[in-house]
Amino acid sequence: RIVMIPFFWYLLMYDGGENAATRVAATVVFVVAAITDWLDGWLARKQGLVTTFGKIADPLADKALTGVALIGLSVLDELWWWVTILIISREVGVTLIRFGVLKHGVIPASRGGKAKTLFQMVGITLFLLPITPEMTLLWGIRNAVMGIAVLLTALTGLDYISKAYWTRSDSKTAKVARTAAAATQSVDDAGDAPSPGTTQ
Repeated sequence: RIVMIPFFWYLLMYDGGENAATRVAATVVFVVAAITDWLDGWLARKQGLVTTFGKIADPLADKALTGVALIGLSVLDELWWWVTILIISREVGVTLIRFGVLKHGVIPASRGGKAKTLFQMVGITLFLLPITPEMTLLWGIRNAVMGIAVLLTALTGLDYISKAYWTRSDSKTAKVARTAAAATQSVDDAGDAPSPGTTQ
C-alpha cells in the first residue's frame, strides 16, 4: 500500500485533477489498496501470521493512504480543509494514545470505529470520482456519506479518549490493589513466623 501511494497521488493530481480518466484510475488504485488492507488483515488473522511489524506497519500504511487522499482532495479544493484536518488529527491522536496506554491494556476496536472506517473509505472514494454538481443525486450522496464519516470520526475519537483514560485508571487501581494485597500477605506471613528461640 505504501508503494501505491506515489502512483495514487500522481493520478489524482494529474492535470489539476480535471482529467476524468486519471481520476477514475486514482479511485481504482485507492479502492484496490483499501481492499488489500482488509485482505491482509483477514489472512494474517486466519493463518495466525500476525506479527509485531504488521501491527505497526499496517495501521501506518492505512493512515498514510487515507491522509494522502484527503490532503489531495483538499489541495484540489474538492474537500473542505477542516474535514481533512479533523480526520487526520483524530487518526494521529488515536494512534499516539494507543501506544501510550499499551502497557496498561489493549482497547479493542468498537463497532463505531469500524463504521467510521467504512464511511471514511466510501466517502473518500466518492469524492475521488469525477462527480460534478450536475449529478445531483450522486453529489448529495457523497456529501451525506462524508458528513456521516466526519460525525463518526469525532464521536469515536472522544469515545477512544474516554476508554483510554479508564483503561489507564483501571490499570493503576489494579496495581495499587495488588501492591496492597502483597503487603498484607507479607504482614500475615511475618505474624505466622516463629519468634526467635521458639521451637515449632
